[in-house]
Formats: sequence, C-alpha cells, structure tokens
Amino acid sequence: MPAFLWMTGALVSFCLMAIGGRELAGGVNTFQILLTRSVIGLLVVSALILRSGRLERFRTQRAGLHLGRNLFHFAGQYGWFLGLGLLPLAQVFALEFTTPLWTLLIAAVLLKEALSVRKLVAIALGSLGVVVILNPGGEMVQSASLYVLAAAVFYALAHVSTKMLSTTEDPLTVLFYMCLVQLPLGLVLGASRLVMPTAMQWVWLTLIGLTALSAHFCMTHAMKRTEVSVVVTLDFLRLPLIGVVGMLLYAEAFKPLLLAGAALMLLGNLVNLTQPRPKPAD
Repeated sequence: MPAFLWMTGALVSFCLMAIGGRELAGGVNTFQILLTRSVIGLLVVSALILRSGRLERFRTQRAGLHLGRNLFHFAGQYGWFLGLGLLPLAQVFALEFTTPLWTLLIAAVLLKEALSVRKLVAIALGSLGVVVILNPGGEMVQSASLYVLAAAVFYALAHVSTKMLSTTEDPLTVLFYMCLVQLPLGLVLGASRLVMPTAMQWVWLTLIGLTALSAHFCMTHAMKRTEVSVVVTLDFLRLPLIGVVGMLLYAEAFKPLLLAGAALMLLGNLVNLTQPRPKPAD
C-alpha cells in the first residue's frame, strides 16, 4: 500500500480520536478515557503478540525506562484530551505540532545530540509559530493553550524515551508496556470519578481506543515506505482537516493565524529534516 494511503489512515484516525475526545468532554472524566483506551490497547496488543508466537515480546530488561516513558506519555495524553474539551480542535492540533521542536531541545540535553545551526533555525521558526498561534497581543492567552503546550513537552519526553528504548525493544513490546503501565494510572487517578458510560459514550470510548492504535500503526507503515520529510508534511494536513471538522460539527471559527503559525512550524520541521548535501570527492 502506498505511503499516501497509510497517511490517510493516520489522518482519519487522529481526527476521529479528537472527535471522540470532544464528544466525551464533560460527560466522562479524562482519566476514565485514558483507562478505557489502555484496556482496549492492552487487549489488542496482547492478541497481536500471541498471534505472532514471539512471547519474548512480553518481557523487558528496561522496566524503569518503560515506566518513565509512560508517565510522560500519560501526562501528555491527559493535557491533550483536556485541551480538546476547552479549545477549538484546530488550535489543539496546531499546538501539538510543537512536539518535534521540544524533542530537539530535550534530545540535546538528555542524549547529548548536537544543536546545529539547522536545528536552531528549526527551533526559532517553531517558536515563532507558537507566538503567532497564541497571538498574545490580540487577546489573553488561554490557560487551556498552556495545557496543550505542556502536553507537547511531555510527548517530546516520551519520544526521546522511545528512541532510547528502540535500540533493544520491539515496537509491540513498547506498546504493550505503554498500556500495562498506563492502565493502573488511569484506574487510580480516576477511581473516584468513574461513571457508567451510556451506549453512545461506549462507542466513542471504543473508537478512541482503536484509533489510538491505528494512528500509530499507519504512521509506522508510512515511515517505512517514504522519507520522514514526506510523512511530516502529510501529517500537517491534519490541521486544515480538523479545522473543517470543527467548522462543520462544532461551528468553530478557523483563524488564519492558526494556519500561518502551523506553516512556520512545518517549515521548521522540514528545515530540521533536510540533510546537507555531501561534499563531492576530490
């Protein structure tokens, strides 16, 4: 299957997950959403590992790093779903696109990766994009925007941890421990506010659990079939797509500044992904 079709699956998955989060906002607590997502994910990933016959994927020698990664990822998810209920969908997606830029900074500190001029330009463009989106001179910056920015930082920490795990761990092992660690977190933190979902809420909860897995599954396959820069560019189509969804389903206004800020962040990501041409041999 071509990379474009895999990315189409990822874009649809992300948008459906956002719609599910918006529909559940105010009716089902965020921790219960994350709990249900983990239960569904654990069942699906366990079934995939059992079907593969490679039971060693259930084992790990890096439990501490898995724990740290999933604490960061859980916090990122919490901020993202919280933002879905408080902000226009397009603004949530736009601010989420700062994650690669935070990853650059965190990798420089934790993994000692060099900050080249190219990376610094990417960070500067991304930072400018955030300023354009938040438009602090035009109106007061909403606290909900800061929740989503914090979520992006936590996602970046999770990405750096995933990179560290990727040297020894199978992707299914990473997903298995993601669900295994986050399930009790959601249960403990949301225990006092658990509710019995309605039939329609169960539909949205199930949709979130399945699309969370399908989005990453599709992205992974797209990465295998084309260059990362192409995947990143196609991923930014999420912003206009979710903008249209927000306008049609929730009568949200799509502000031009969102598109302008996201374009700056896209440019920053592409600058970072651009590899310098090798010098010709003498």
